[in-house]
Amino acid sequence: MAVRAVRGAITVPENTKESIWEGTKELLVEIVNRNSLKNADIISAIFTVTHDLSAAFPAVAARQIGWNDIPLMCTNEIDVPGSLEKCVRVLIHINTEKTNAEINHVYLNGAAVLRPDLVK
Repeated sequence: MAVRAVRGAITVPENTKESIWEGTKELLVEIVNRNSLKNADIISAIFTVTHDLSAAFPAVAARQIGWNDIPLMCTNEIDVPGSLEKCVRVLIHINTEKTNAEINHVYLNGAAVLRPDLVK
């Protein structure tokens, strides 16, 4: 079994706990569904948020959907002038038999501009 990484991102409408948590849950559920993941497959996840999202930790949303024994970390995205705003990103490490080419990365809402080649 190999260790692989799944990327994802979503933009949220506002800097509130509810918006950050709901957007993060939507993103994580979509990543899990598109990659047929079980919690036991997930090694860890690193979340980043843009400078304009400070109302909540996205990792709380992961806990709300049952990721209770998975190591999680949150940090700030680099504040590059002109970059996408109100964006939550995630890098999830998984155990899988899939190749890198078979991994489904997920970019939702305004985050689709980050990787238009991967948007489904």
